[in-house]
Amino acid sequence: MFYRPEDGHGLPHNPLNAIVTPRPIGWISTRSAAGINNLAPYSFCNLVAYTPPQVMFASTGLKPDQGNDKDSVANIRATGVFCVNIAGYDDRMALNASSATLPKEVDEFIHAGVDAVECDTIACPRVATAPAALECRMTRIVDLKGENNVLVIGEITGIHLRDDCLKDGRFDVLSFQPLARLGYRDFARVTDTFEMTRPDD
Repeated sequence: MFYRPEDGHGLPHNPLNAIVTPRPIGWISTRSAAGINNLAPYSFCNLVAYTPPQVMFASTGLKPDQGNDKDSVANIRATGVFCVNIAGYDDRMALNASSATLPKEVDEFIHAGVDAVECDTIACPRVATAPAALECRMTRIVDLKGENNVLVIGEITGIHLRDDCLKDGRFDVLSFQPLARLGYRDFARVTDTFEMTRPDD
């Protein structure tokens, strides 16, 4: 099968989300200028540089009560900061609950039953029980082609690692089984790993 995206795929469901998988999920926490906390998952999210350390996430669509943005992006535009929380398998139900489209006055931490704690380097909440959390200062918001598609890039200013996830000096992903986004309504969790040495190591 071959198709051009502008012509459509002719399938019952869009296969694109199922092609580029698995995708890390950034559980993005922000605070509005009015002081309301927000928490939402984004599956267009990744680490993009080591020095200085930087991450990105992309947002698509909008909310009627935020103009041309979703809550996360609107809050970042207003405050310049955000936190990327890493979600493990035990967080799956809360993460899903935080994906609900709610009025901007609603605190998703409360709605999803997630404990919030203040970040150390930025004025923003983070998920208290997250295996890891990356405190970020926004460096750029890039408008992408298409309606309401934006890319948010941030420099990491602080990193939290849960102590029980550190094993023999390494951050052990199997201890919390990170969630990944697949296509359609499918998700995955990391339950095993293997190691390969690069030829030039």
